[in-house]
Parts: sequence; C-alpha cells; structure tokens
Amino acid sequence: MTKVSIIGLGWIGLPLAHLLQKAGHSVIGSTTSEEKKREIQDQGVQAIQFALVPFPQGKAFQQLFTSEVLVINIPPKSRTTDGKFYLEQMKYLRTMIDQAGIQKVLFVSSSGVYPSESREDPYKEGEELTAKTTGNLTLLKGEQTFKNATELTIVRFGGLIGDDRIPGKYVAGKENVAGHTRVNFIYRSDAARMLAWIIEKELWNETYNGVAPVHTVRKDIYDQNVRELGFEPPSSYQNASGSIDRLVSGEKILQTGFEFDFPNPLHFPYFKTN
Repeated sequence: MTKVSIIGLGWIGLPLAHLLQKAGHSVIGSTTSEEKKREIQDQGVQAIQFALVPFPQGKAFQQLFTSEVLVINIPPKSRTTDGKFYLEQMKYLRTMIDQAGIQKVLFVSSSGVYPSESREDPYKEGEELTAKTTGNLTLLKGEQTFKNATELTIVRFGGLIGDDRIPGKYVAGKENVAGHTRVNFIYRSDAARMLAWIIEKELWNETYNGVAPVHTVRKDIYDQNVRELGFEPPSSYQNASGSIDRLVSGEKILQTGFEFDFPNPLHFPYFKTN
C-alpha cells in the first residue's frame, strides 16, 4: 500500500483517487471549497480544503504533505492569465515538498508545452524545450519548478475529453471551424488510469505524453457528435490547406505495457447535459 496525496481532486484527480483506493492505496486529496470537500467525502475520498493564493491556505492541509507520492494536478489557466500567479503557487508547493521530504512527485502538465508549429514528425518526450521553442512558457516553467525533486515524473496530457466534455458541443453552429486537422485527445478515464499506472509501476524520473494512439480527423468527430448526440453542426469549415498536422506521440507509455481502453477518439463515450 502506498500513501498518495492528490493536489487537485478535480475532473481527473477525483477519478484517480477512486482508482488508487480500489487498488488498496491510502489516498488523501485537496479541493478549494468546503462544499466540494463535503461532496468528495460523501463519495468516500478523504478531502481537505486547501488553496494556494498563492501562499498555502486551509485547515490541517499539512496532512497532504505526509505522503510517499504527491500528485500535482493544478491547471495553469494560462489562456486567461499571464501565468505569474500559477508559477508563484508552484514555488510555494515546491518549498512545502522539500520541507516535508516527499520522495516522489507526479506532475500533471500538458502537451501544449511543445512548440505550436506543425511538422512531419510527432513531438516526443525527448524534445529539448527552451523559452524560445516552447508553445507555453508558463507550462515549461511549471515543470521546471519541480526539477531535481527526489523522484519526478511529468505527464503531458493532450486534450482531455469524454463524459460531459464533448468536442462537438464547443463548435456547434460556429463558422470557419478547423475540421481537417487531426487531434491529440485522451479520454478522461484513460488519463486517470495512466496516472495510476505510473504510480503502481514505479515509473519515476520519466516524462510521458498522455495522448491516445489514434489521431482522428476533427470533422469526423464533430460529425459523429452531431449524429449521436444531436448537436448543431458547425455552420462552415475552413478549407483544407493540405498542410501537415501538429501531432504528439503517445507511444512511450505503451512501451511500459499500458493499454488504452479508448485508443480511438471516435469511440469515446459521452453523456449529454443541458
């Protein structure tokens, strides 16, 4: 049994907690609101209200830093902020990890850290990323905050899709939609399973891309969402340019024996909400 703390019991963190508990591990996690804390505890997961504002705030949050493994699952919101607040949060976390002597850190990042340019070869974990080449400097600096932690593994997820996150919902009725490019998606439960796999298999001091191995064309996914879930189709698509796609390889995690339940985004299951 491993004692695991999850900073961020959200859309991926909570399913991860359930998976780890089912496998016999001891799990505690954080959420930023008292209401959410009660909801999570009603599901049988020990939760603590904890926020980084950017300094740590909460009650008895020190319990989160008594684990063998710490999962950091806090999105940077870099599309709506300049990233400075997020990086301050990460600095406080790093200080707390060092003070607590936590041995293993699993840091959830994004494939957005790779350059934004398309090219013939998919982006892989061995890419040398710098401030000039990265597609998201905040993400790169976030990853680097935890370098030289005793044992650190970074997971760079592609687009997190599934359940109520439905691609066709976000383009319904829109004009000039890009439909000819291929996707770098991963299904929600596969993302949680991948994190649990890394912890259980002790895959430390590595970087893994979390991307389903099949890169389906966007229009095919949107059309299927329209047929199966009744969404309004996009009102128009961009003309196919014939250019190459920006793809991210998910092959490395497969080499460890991990198998995707949903390798093809055309087979992702959803439930439609109002």
